[in-house]
Parts: sequence; structure tokens; C-alpha cells
Amino acid sequence: MTNPPNLDHLKKFCSQVRRDIVRMVHAVNSGHPGGSLGCTEYFAALYQHLMKYDSSFNMTGENEDVFFLSNGHISPVFYSTLARSGFFEVSELATFRKIGSRLQGHPATEEGLPGVRIASGSLGQGLSAAVGVALSKKLNGDNGKVFVLMGDGEQQEGQVWEAAMFAAHNKVDNLIATIDYNHQQIDGPIAEVNGLGDLRAKYESFGWLVLECDGNNLEVLINTLEEAKEKSGNEQPIMILMTTEMGKGVDFMEGTHKWHGVAPNDEQLADALSQLEETLGDF
Repeated sequence: MTNPPNLDHLKKFCSQVRRDIVRMVHAVNSGHPGGSLGCTEYFAALYQHLMKYDSSFNMTGENEDVFFLSNGHISPVFYSTLARSGFFEVSELATFRKIGSRLQGHPATEEGLPGVRIASGSLGQGLSAAVGVALSKKLNGDNGKVFVLMGDGEQQEGQVWEAAMFAAHNKVDNLIATIDYNHQQIDGPIAEVNGLGDLRAKYESFGWLVLECDGNNLEVLINTLEEAKEKSGNEQPIMILMTTEMGKGVDFMEGTHKWHGVAPNDEQLADALSQLEETLGDF
């Protein structure tokens, strides 16, 4: 049974992570703030409340919960969360996207960054990796859960649906996948670029159990993630359709694809930081 969430701590954690995100991308005039800001509550809920893990980190993740980021371009929120959850020093966030840094624009494994188990950024691959690890845990009698986050635009990739079919057929029921459903992708609103139709009906038709929630409401999100854990182990993989707002927390970035991969200038950074409380100390 998971202990009750400390919502005050989680809200402070989210505010600091959002500060990290805008400062990281501003410093190198490069990166993806929009989706990172929108998914901040999800990462906080996983790493500060829900998942059972050892931040000293071993690559196999044996007998612990593991997470895979499929939409690797939102690496700023991932790196900030890992650092502030004890995987590596917070000061290393200042090296984001710099030559020789372990914090590449998309997560990679060759430099051995703690917390990162797969290279990601080639969209469509993360679900396959998560399914494979979840299946291996089942075969090895390992009770750990496997979490994976995908983008909604990423659902346009065919490999996602191959993995979805395989997971249901093989009853991979220790897998909890989530889609960041912000309805935006790099070129514009998803409905205009290549509409997804009824995602819930599609995943249910593939044999998944589907839950839905507001991903920017911590209490609702945590309740949904806990429901997913409670309903795992029933011969169905679980999909959470998590509605978020791209750019959440910074008013001029919210609700538009235009901040998918654009860094704020000096004036915009100052504006963003004025909206976000420094709660845990800037790097």
C-alpha cells in the first residue's frame, strides 16, 4: 500500500523542476520546454511518490520499478527529476546539451548517466523496450512494475501498434504505459497534422485496460497511477491517457505547439521564472 502523497512537497518539487527546465534550455538556446513543462507532474508523481527504486542505480533494475522515456526530446524534465531524486548531482544540470556532457539533447546510454536505461528520441521505440523488460520481469518472477511515457504525436508510429498488439497477446500485465495527451506535435495541432481518432477505443480493441486523467492535477494523476498499479496483474497491459497542457506553468508557453522545441530569450526567461517559485534551490 502506497503512503498518502505529500502534495505540498510535490507541488514545490514541480515548481523547481519547471525552473530547471526553462533555465536549462535558455542556457544553450536549445531544447524542448513545451512537453517537458506539461509532463512535470507525471515525473514528480513517479519519482517522488509512486515508484520503488534505488537511486544508486543498477542497469538491470532487478526487483524494482523501472521507467522508460520514449519521447526523448522532453529530456529536460527527465534530467531535472533524476538529479533532484538523487541519481546524480543537481549541479550537473548546468551541462545540459554542452559538448562532452552526459545530459545530451536526447537521453543516451554510452556515458552511463544514472537513471537512463535506453537511448530514446527516435519516436516509436520506447513501448517496445518497456514491453520487453516487463516480459522479462514476469519470466524471472520479478514483482517490479515497468512504466513508460510516450507522446501523443508518437502514436502515429507503426511500431507503437506492433508493441501494443504483442503486449496484449502475451498478457504483459506488469506494464503501465502513459500517453502525454496534449494534442500538439512539432508541426501543429495533432488533429490538423494527422488525427489519432478515438485512442481509448483503439487501445481497448487491442486488449488493453485504459484509464484517463488530468495529468496536471497532482491528486487526480496520483489516484490514477495508483489505480493502475492496483489493477495490474490481471492479464492486461494498462494504458493511461493523460491529458496535459503543453507549456504548463508558464503562461505564454501554454497550449501551443510553438514552444515544442524553442528556447526562451533573456526577457522570456525572466518572465517565466517570475511565475515559478524557487523551492529547492536553483542549480
